[in-house]
Amino acid sequence: MKKSTATLKQIAANLQLSVSTISRALNNNANISEVTRNKVKKEATRLNYIPCSMAKSFRNRRTNIVGVIVPSITHSFTGIILKGILLETDRIGYKTIICETNDNPEKEKELLNQMLEFGVDGILISLSKFTTDLSPLLKVLEKKPIILFDKVSDKIPCTQIVTNEVAAAFSAVEHLISIGKKRIAIVKEKQGSFNSEKRFVGYLKALDQYRYPLDETLIFDVLNMSIDEGELLTEYIFGLKEKPDAIFCVTDCLAIGVIKTLNKYNVKIPDEIAVVGFSNSNYSTVIKPNLTTIKQPGQQIGKLAVKQLMEELGNDNDFFSSKSIEVNTKLIVRESTFVL
Repeated sequence: MKKSTATLKQIAANLQLSVSTISRALNNNANISEVTRNKVKKEATRLNYIPCSMAKSFRNRRTNIVGVIVPSITHSFTGIILKGILLETDRIGYKTIICETNDNPEKEKELLNQMLEFGVDGILISLSKFTTDLSPLLKVLEKKPIILFDKVSDKIPCTQIVTNEVAAAFSAVEHLISIGKKRIAIVKEKQGSFNSEKRFVGYLKALDQYRYPLDETLIFDVLNMSIDEGELLTEYIFGLKEKPDAIFCVTDCLAIGVIKTLNKYNVKIPDEIAVVGFSNSNYSTVIKPNLTTIKQPGQQIGKLAVKQLMEELGNDNDFFSSKSIEVNTKLIVRESTFVL
């Protein structure tokens, strides 16, 4: 059986009305009588008529679609942010297209162009950790508003939603100092992503303020901020002659890997080595002992990103905003640092 799609013209022919009357009736135009409106809607339902939202968007010069680009949709914290984005877009009647780059700058560039082709009203993006060429983003910014979140760059003149990374890392290290730890290590990303470097700055600030000498042997870099990397690094740390008595990891995944290996060697946590993570992922309360970590308000970040995009779309001027909006974090103390 040949497939067919009902059209306004077909409904109009069946009811012997004009196409414009059918269109106005379906849009509840007050100039069309209630009897006619009901008759048109009944026939549209019978024919399984589906309105063409794209055609309407061309008339309104809006598609009511938000494009979202992230490094990975499987990342725990990214998932929480995406939930916030979807809750907010659904609330205001927008549709959402979500794509991932897998931390590939070329894929990121390709997706930015595809978003323009889709006709999205604006783009929310968390940058690939390998992105160095910002020209693709700057070109898109000439046409559409962009809101950066989580993985950002202060070299892009657009609105950016960030957490207080430096202050958060400072509070994590300060907590380790408060429980008497003397040799506090940090595990960060080797590539030097925006988030990792900001957290490293917070680590350094805490050491400086409390007059702890900087020990280069306690600074560890990893290629991937994963559980596996945390495990491998801890195997190396465990073989050192002078071990740290505390480890601050810039992500929960790294911290989970650290705890798994410490448990393997029956290290007493936190008595011998305390561990702190960052992001308060679902893993943090599954691992034993439960992980002390920095809670980031992921859903709030997602919702705020959408609200800022809507604000920019509502502006009458020809320029998009360039500002940084910082959201607060909170240290959640659990068993990996809490000594009874």
